[in-house]
Amino acid sequence: MSPEILKKRTKQFAIDVAMFCESLPPRISALAYSKQLIRSSSSVGANYRAACRAKSMKDFIYKLKIVEEEVDESAFFLELLIEIFPEYKSELEKLIKEANELLAIVVASINTARQKIK
Repeated sequence: MSPEILKKRTKQFAIDVAMFCESLPPRISALAYSKQLIRSSSSVGANYRAACRAKSMKDFIYKLKIVEEEVDESAFFLELLIEIFPEYKSELEKLIKEANELLAIVVASINTARQKIK
């Protein structure tokens, strides 16, 4: 997958998460978890863009590891929201699917990059 396509996907992920969070009812748990989820999901795209501007392969890997952590954190909060708001299960499962696909892409990229520096 090209960097430009992945930049678009990570940006769209952040937008989709934000739009979903806007639809949640005004409950304390929704507010707390959605704020953290919006932060982590937007950090996925921001840190991927930073990785694309890495100064070295080691810097690229370091920045992709941050992306990996942020997308995994996003998946965690999405999973929590399914437990708290089962009525949103279908929308949340779509977001979790995208988070898992992004995670797999990032992990594969990290592994490929590690092979290049050996």
